[in-house]
Amino acid sequence: MIDLTQNRRAFLGLAGTALLTACAPRTPSDVFSQTSPEGTTESFTPVEGYGTIVDNGYTLPAVPPQYLQWPNRRQVVYYEGSAVPGDIEIDPYAKFLYYVMDNGTAWRYPIAVGRAGLSLKSTTVIRRKKEWPGWQPTRNMLRTQPDVYGPFAGGVPGGLASPLGARALYLYRGGKDSYYRIHGTNDLGSIGNSGSAGCIRLFNHDIIDLYDRVSVPTTVKIRSQEESLRIVGPEFSPRGVELPPKIVSPESIYGATDIALDQ
Repeated sequence: MIDLTQNRRAFLGLAGTALLTACAPRTPSDVFSQTSPEGTTESFTPVEGYGTIVDNGYTLPAVPPQYLQWPNRRQVVYYEGSAVPGDIEIDPYAKFLYYVMDNGTAWRYPIAVGRAGLSLKSTTVIRRKKEWPGWQPTRNMLRTQPDVYGPFAGGVPGGLASPLGARALYLYRGGKDSYYRIHGTNDLGSIGNSGSAGCIRLFNHDIIDLYDRVSVPTTVKIRSQEESLRIVGPEFSPRGVELPPKIVSPESIYGATDIALDQ
């Protein structure tokens, strides 16, 4: 099981911190301000690897620390699943995605899992990936929750407002698009939880990191509930709560706006 001893947990934390420093995009170390839903202003120092990112002309704001409480941040862990190096394994119950490396470890990313993601049971293959993808609600979304998705029936172009976030990995089954996606999200509070819509979501900072590691094709394995409980234990499996669907405006994310710096 993951993190069986304090020494092991300490190793994982140190390894994750060291590799975050080595691999993460360089971000400012300034103190940032955020406005809470109640209208109060709070200051914070960004967590390493989760500061402001300028990417393709868009500025992603730093992720506030309250969303990054352990284990809700990417780190290197011992890998105890059955996927081979270079593959991805998703644990929809513990809300983790693993990118498996060849030294017995894996990058572990916290995820949110929508109802569509929970129905993803079989192995799929990443055959396409896209930066700053656009998004359009499915007919089922429009039919079952028109109040949430109706205003977006015409689609949302790629950018900070897109519910697919900064990157998307497209999962195929038998050579055909499965319509499942691994993608970024603006809904920071969803990470570590389940939602009634969406597939497999990561912090935008994490999907950018994962995107650069993943090649095409990459096999994606789904961990069963029995495997999840055996490997990570009852401390993490299951993890999180089910949240109602919502579309998060970029303007509500601590001042983020759909600004292209070179325009």
